[in-house]
Amino acid sequence: MTTNTIAFIGGGNMASAIVGGLIAGGSAASSILVVEPAAAQRQRLRTEHGIGALPVADAAIARAALVVWAVKPQLFKQAAAPCVAHIGQALQLSVMAGVRSDTVAGITGTQRVVRAMPNTPALIGQGMTGLYARTAVTASDRSLVEHVLALTGATLWLESEADLDAVTALSGSGPAYVLYFIEAMMQAAQAMGLSPEQGKQLALATFAGSTALARGSDEAPEALRERVTSKGGTTNAALASLEADGVKAAFIKAMQAARQRAQELGDEFGA
Repeated sequence: MTTNTIAFIGGGNMASAIVGGLIAGGSAASSILVVEPAAAQRQRLRTEHGIGALPVADAAIARAALVVWAVKPQLFKQAAAPCVAHIGQALQLSVMAGVRSDTVAGITGTQRVVRAMPNTPALIGQGMTGLYARTAVTASDRSLVEHVLALTGATLWLESEADLDAVTALSGSGPAYVLYFIEAMMQAAQAMGLSPEQGKQLALATFAGSTALARGSDEAPEALRERVTSKGGTTNAALASLEADGVKAAFIKAMQAARQRAQELGDEFGA
């Protein structure tokens, strides 16, 4: 171990994605340590990445410059108990949904806390992570966090922690919304006589291409949409049907419900 060790508390999918990005980016396996109680997952981490993995936290994590909290939110206090004696000097990065930075700071005993809200495309390096830093976090701390998350996808710093609830509703839960619409397109394809594989190919290519088009254009998505919506045409018929059914309003309402639930979880886990 070195003084630049990164210690992960929890070795599930998100921790694995971050570890994989670090290794791919040139970080030494010897600089990464994971505390993971599940034996099978510990072995997988050792086999895939060559990193150190412990069943229970011990004094080895005291060498960590950064501690990444990647346990289930309801297990945070339990997981932190054997760690707190060793991590007071480290920067704390939480990827736990719903656990506010006040709670992390109170349990870990340090104000150097960054809270992150990643999403599942981070598993393939295409994620979007919202970040909030408490005032004690330095510029170099922020740079370290950006380095650690670099190969999981894009990052966005927020000035208000409350905005992370909105991030949770948009990008955190967002992959499920996209997959929901892909499911609907595939079902429609089959109802219109296409095979499941044809429907999947058409839906996936359409979402990927439309996202790439919007990303590469200086125009607003609304303008791009209007360009392919001819009056009296097929696209106009579909969009008119969606508007008549209140789909956009329902979608916005759904994301507001997700934000409300994120706020509620913060209250629950902070208790």
